[in-house]
Amino acid sequence: MPGKAPIAKAPRAVNLKPIGTPVAARLAFLYAALFLVVGFYLPYMPVWLHFRGMSEDAIALLLAAPLFVRILSTPAISFAADRATDRRAILLILGGGSLLSFLALWASDGFWPMLAATILLAICWTTIMPLIETVAVAGIRKHGLDYGRVRLWGSASFILASFGAGFIIQRWGAATILPLLLAATVLMIIGTMLLPRSLTAKVRPTDGVHRHLKLSEAMALFRAPLFLLFLLATSAVQASHAVYYAFGTIAWQRQGFSSEAIGALWAFGVIVEIALFAFSGKLIAKLGAARLLAIAASAATIRWGLMAFEPPLLLTALVQSLHAFSFGAAHLAAIHFLTHAVPEDRAATAQGIYAAAVAGLAMGLATIASGPLYRLFGPEAYAGMAVLAFISVLCAGLLVRRWHGGLVIEGLEPHPQSAGAGGKTSPAS
Repeated sequence: MPGKAPIAKAPRAVNLKPIGTPVAARLAFLYAALFLVVGFYLPYMPVWLHFRGMSEDAIALLLAAPLFVRILSTPAISFAADRATDRRAILLILGGGSLLSFLALWASDGFWPMLAATILLAICWTTIMPLIETVAVAGIRKHGLDYGRVRLWGSASFILASFGAGFIIQRWGAATILPLLLAATVLMIIGTMLLPRSLTAKVRPTDGVHRHLKLSEAMALFRAPLFLLFLLATSAVQASHAVYYAFGTIAWQRQGFSSEAIGALWAFGVIVEIALFAFSGKLIAKLGAARLLAIAASAATIRWGLMAFEPPLLLTALVQSLHAFSFGAAHLAAIHFLTHAVPEDRAATAQGIYAAAVAGLAMGLATIASGPLYRLFGPEAYAGMAVLAFISVLCAGLLVRRWHGGLVIEGLEPHPQSAGAGGKTSPAS
């Protein structure tokens, strides 16, 4: 049975490399550049679209399009990356495509040209994140990198981008948003070029012949019950953030919180996430991926349950500290599960499926549902998100019982170049 191979009673100690090592520093730079783009796009793309004359309905459609485009495009491109001998080439193509997409969006006039540019952007951009996560997983496997300490530079960059862009827009206007996105995308391309080949190239097999991954082998993930259980658990906990992302600011304004307080609440959520990432190596070694996912889902259930009662500002700030677990710990658990449960020769495909299921299908459907939920119930809509998070608690609990740290694909014979597989199951993570 998959995942049932003998394991040690405690997770294996990992010699984690500090951020000062060249490999970790280059990957940290790439994450920082990546989240500069996210920090400019996520809060301010609606502002730019409004500046360009788009209506509220048009803005919603343009923002929702990438969520659904990625359901097909991300797994397909990720599978192509698994077949390639060097994933950096795919990342550079996607980075260049994203740059051209932003230029096309800047030059577009009217809804339909903007939608075409947005779809092109979605095809290119939405696969970059899972491929960079695949590169990070290779760093964990091959160099013992502390993922959390590398990833926290992305969260810090997001805060810098969101606050910095706010000041720039206030002084020079919303027209500056696209130039900021273009500059950040160029930095991301530079960061991709600086990646060492040890993180992006496949390990050459002993016979010197690379064997390309077959589609049937990639599809074996969909026949792995433990992988599907993992997808359900992570999809439910991350999708439970839909009301918060879509209506969190509006709900706080309804409570009478000032703009400064609301900005501080958003920033505080990311700050506690960074703090968790800083100590994540010890946390994941002690708890393992499945238990950490169960804790994250439990924290999300508590968080959204409390938010449904519209707590006062001080209590809301305390509840915001749970973002470190409801999002941060859930993401860490997912990355470490994929590190140990899936062999490297299909790591990008697994990341693509994970991104399509969680950030595409689940988040897209939950975001659509959040509109009528909030319209009918106001902040009490968070109670629905608490129910969704509790579903994740149940699924993660089953994963804790059934997954014991091994590969999740039944009858797997890993490719010779699959680092971390080698015909043996990985240690409990």
